[in-house]
Amino acid sequence: MDLSTPQRGPDAVASPALSSLNSPSKRASDLLKRLWHRIASNPKVAAGSVIVGIFVLIAIFGPLFAPFDPNAISRLKDTPPNAHHLLGTTVLGQDVLSQFLYGTRSSVFWGFVTGFAVMVISTAAGLASGYFTGVADDIISWISNVTLVIPGLPLAIVVVSFFPPGPLTIALVIMFTSWAWNARALRAQTMSLRSRDFVTAARSSGESNWRILFYEILPNVSGIVAASFVSTTIFVILTWAALEYLGLGDINSVSWGSMLYWAQAGGGVFSGLWWWFVPPGLAIAVLGTGLTLINFGIDEIADPRLRKEPKIKVQKKVVA
Repeated sequence: MDLSTPQRGPDAVASPALSSLNSPSKRASDLLKRLWHRIASNPKVAAGSVIVGIFVLIAIFGPLFAPFDPNAISRLKDTPPNAHHLLGTTVLGQDVLSQFLYGTRSSVFWGFVTGFAVMVISTAAGLASGYFTGVADDIISWISNVTLVIPGLPLAIVVVSFFPPGPLTIALVIMFTSWAWNARALRAQTMSLRSRDFVTAARSSGESNWRILFYEILPNVSGIVAASFVSTTIFVILTWAALEYLGLGDINSVSWGSMLYWAQAGGGVFSGLWWWFVPPGLAIAVLGTGLTLINFGIDEIADPRLRKEPKIKVQKKVVA
């Protein structure tokens, strides 16, 4: 997909009306509108957005409809799904549906917040490293190279073991170990764009470096930024659930990972209490599928070789 803005010559003279139409903010706005139109028309992105949107709605409004306190203990232990407990109860008599609704809010919120934070860090580092050469590029490249050789999940296990368990600790560890990959991809793309004619023209007209980065270069790498956010969010949700399943998170909080941890610790897996561990495991898989569909759709939009253009039907004229 060609996201480049119209090229401008350094000696071009335009009227005020034409200048306002060709302003960086106007071009960036038009570029984002075209990008949004292509995203909305992609079936994979549409299907993935519906799946993710459902989980977001559950995360926002689900706890309001929870029938019980998720940590409340009752005498109805190991109860399969019934009219009173739609998803059954745990070995302590806790309502699984209530735990699932509260756990969706925690898992989705921290997954998207951490993914967004990683996207901001990787975007800032990639743009700065690719555009500013010299010492800034050397420092950022050195830090990213060191981060790339550190295994993310083992480091997260070690760090979480020594620091107070909780969502903030897990989020900081994932942020530290996940930003370098996307930053390297953005650095390469930024280095390619910084020598384009429209960037040279913007630099010759006296625009500041930060304005060039955010109004000229950033809209042209928006596809990579969006894809990095989606892929990072998938990784965050899976890593989050894995750490909590291992007991390295706050096991007293309600989330999908803690539900899986207590199902394993309470013998629910071997006792056949499928209604205890299937809902959180299935939710992780379905949400990951929705995010993956969005990621594949963004790849098709950003890469013309993967884009499927509609076929034009040619009507043949029958000569009598």
